[in-house]
Amino acid sequence: MGTVENGGVACNYKLRRRSYYGIRELGLLEKPKIPSNLRTVSMISLLRNGLYTRRPSLARNACILSMDAREKSRSTILESSRHKRVPVYVMMPVDAFGFDTSGNLRIRKLKALTISLKALKLAGVHGIGVEVWWGIVERFSPFAYNWSLYEELFQLISQLGLKLHVDLSFHSNRHASSSGSGGVSLPLWILEIGEHNKDIYYRDQHGFSNDDYLTLGVDQLPLFCGRTALQCYEDYLFSFVNKFESLFGSVIEEISVGLGPSGELRYPAHPFGDGRWKFPGIGEFQCYDKYMMEDLRMAASQVGKPQWGEKGPQNAGYYNSLPSGVPFFEEGEEGFLSDYGRFFLVDAILAKAANILKKYQGNEGTTVILVAKIGGIYWSYHTVSHPAELTAGYYNTAFQDGYDPVALMLSRHGAALHIS
Repeated sequence: MGTVENGGVACNYKLRRRSYYGIRELGLLEKPKIPSNLRTVSMISLLRNGLYTRRPSLARNACILSMDAREKSRSTILESSRHKRVPVYVMMPVDAFGFDTSGNLRIRKLKALTISLKALKLAGVHGIGVEVWWGIVERFSPFAYNWSLYEELFQLISQLGLKLHVDLSFHSNRHASSSGSGGVSLPLWILEIGEHNKDIYYRDQHGFSNDDYLTLGVDQLPLFCGRTALQCYEDYLFSFVNKFESLFGSVIEEISVGLGPSGELRYPAHPFGDGRWKFPGIGEFQCYDKYMMEDLRMAASQVGKPQWGEKGPQNAGYYNSLPSGVPFFEEGEEGFLSDYGRFFLVDAILAKAANILKKYQGNEGTTVILVAKIGGIYWSYHTVSHPAELTAGYYNTAFQDGYDPVALMLSRHGAALHIS
């Protein structure tokens, strides 16, 4: 046994040795290079390349799309896909779990849930999506994994002939509702450390932070009872694989790995439920915890611009600002097109998951699909700067494709893309 002090929090745990490999990739103060092998697909290029047949109109010189060609193409598609089926998964409700009188988590309304699952099976549903919460499994202390709740649920789903899409969730959903009550928090021992060190969470320029997700700044820092955040995630992944390996391929067909707030690869620029942000506000950058600021200062010094590391952009508006009239999101000297942009990208968590699940991918009988989720940040997309995407960490503008690097990262780890 070992004891580690974390800002006044004593952590008792069994010391385990393992070598950890994982490189955190940051893109600070520079624009991501766009690969030349990926292109945006447009209808114009499809028309030019002859996907649709054009015939000259007899009435005028203008061209019209050939209805014959369109109908023939549609018939071909229908014929080729007639015997193919797209599997449908239904997500478990967020309130499926609750606490009993003893304070233990349990499946709520088990009989009603069983009836509902049977109805879904009869309706042709292929499987059930289940969020597997870090805050439930490793709730009370480090390395104390309790999978009993999910063992019971997975057994029920399997017995009914349904498959599983497992969503490994390293975030909290307590702020997903307007009340902010209920839901699943981060592990209690993490929250205890956070009471003494608020900088383990993302923070905005006003000093506000929330405990929905650990900041990227602590990925490589041993602040959690001797472990880094990445090591906590990796140990959780190992424990999950050891517990449910026998279900891989036969019951568990897909595994989604949480990469940020709401499980998405992004920053919490648009916090739900705490009153600071309302749709369609542009949100705010969340890089003001001391660890992210240290990374920023280091990166600024490396490019010979130490003044850029003193603070984030001061002209980027507020949570509920609209794009117009916000200097940072306009085409000025200190706007989003300047070298002053600070946008980050990380794939270390996904790299660890891919390494752990490597032997189950492409192996007949135990094949599982690794999935990563990004947020569908669509508002303000009509503007040149796409500010809502920028504050969420997606460097995607009218002049910059920010999703090519994400797609390449997922491809490198053999992961599928889920847009939520």
